[in-house]
Amino acid sequence: MAAAASYDREDGGGGGGGGGAQRGSRDAYDPNYVPDSVKTFVTHLYRHIRDKNVYEIHQMYEGGFQRLSDRLFRDAPWPSAEAVAPYCDGDHVFLLLYRELWYRHAYARLSPLTASHRAESWANYCDLFSVVLHGVVNMQLPNQWLWDMVDEFVYQFQSFCQYRAKLKSKTEDELQQLKQFDTAWNVYGVLNYLQALVEKSMIAQILEREKEGLEQFTATDGYDYEGGSNVLKVLGYYSMIGLLRIHCLLGDYHTGLKCLAPIDLNQQGVYTIVIGSHISTIYHYGFANLMMRRYVDAIREFNKILLYIVKYKQYHQKSPQYDQILKKNEQMYALLAICLSLCPQHSLIDENVSTQLKEKYNDKMTKMQRFDDESYAAYDELFSYACPKFITPSPPVLDQPLTNYNQVIFLVLNHNVFILVYI
Repeated sequence: MAAAASYDREDGGGGGGGGGAQRGSRDAYDPNYVPDSVKTFVTHLYRHIRDKNVYEIHQMYEGGFQRLSDRLFRDAPWPSAEAVAPYCDGDHVFLLLYRELWYRHAYARLSPLTASHRAESWANYCDLFSVVLHGVVNMQLPNQWLWDMVDEFVYQFQSFCQYRAKLKSKTEDELQQLKQFDTAWNVYGVLNYLQALVEKSMIAQILEREKEGLEQFTATDGYDYEGGSNVLKVLGYYSMIGLLRIHCLLGDYHTGLKCLAPIDLNQQGVYTIVIGSHISTIYHYGFANLMMRRYVDAIREFNKILLYIVKYKQYHQKSPQYDQILKKNEQMYALLAICLSLCPQHSLIDENVSTQLKEKYNDKMTKMQRFDDESYAAYDELFSYACPKFITPSPPVLDQPLTNYNQVIFLVLNHNVFILVYI
């Protein structure tokens, strides 16, 4: 495999063998112990990536990795990258991708994560994205894996900001680690990597040329059927959605919508292929429009995605993302209830969505339309439940008396204008 290849994220799979479960819990974890089934998994995944076999990569990523995690590593990390290196010819880029999966599994299954683990994951993303930006990437990866990589990158940034801000519960050792890793997950670094992927991929220009019939991107689902690579272009595409999400977390809705502008939400696109990408895009797009008082735009998009979920969620019941789909579904109904209370454009809502909305929030919508004390309480309750978990991007001052810097947000509704008050 070329040294300048690059992968993306999700599950892996494949492989038989026994090897036995990872011995016991994390207390007995041996990072150098590699079960036979993991050896087979790594060997097959590496081979399929070399061969650009997207179908098999996807099957291993979506199925095999999850099954092995459930069977062998339910509450323990996967073997270290150094331990599995002999089964992938020590390929540098493959090991960067393996580590990305390793840390993602750790975030999902292990708690608490140390500042050291968080900083190591950041360093791995920096190395991986640097290969994509400055190397010659010669592979095709499934859209699901590429989306998950961007999504996880933003999630880990958000998680680190929240972890760093809660100082009261930190031990002296944890505080020293925060000082040691003070450059990890810097907001400018995170934004710069995503913006660099957008610019280097030239995805905005590609989408513009596609409108003129001079380029194919959406028509091929982002894949390159002429022997090239889809990695940089698709990462650049999904990075626009990642930038929207980060700017929503920071409260800069205008910039977030500007980052998403090259994607035409009135058409099917690569963002609709992966359901997690589809839902995240519309959730953050709708929320940004709500905060900018563009209620009609928010209502239209919430209605479309909620109708889609009503029709197709049954097909995703076995997906690892199913719980997240249901959570975002409930949050978007809450945001839609707020939008319709401020801008009663019920004619824009499909009957199926309207029925669900009344079952969930009819009483609260009645209260919100009165604009009294109960009304404000209803707005605040729904907004607090449905809004993103906002972050403080700047690091706390560790040498001052310890306090929690995570933001407490109050929602003030004044003449139909939402005002967020941070303290």
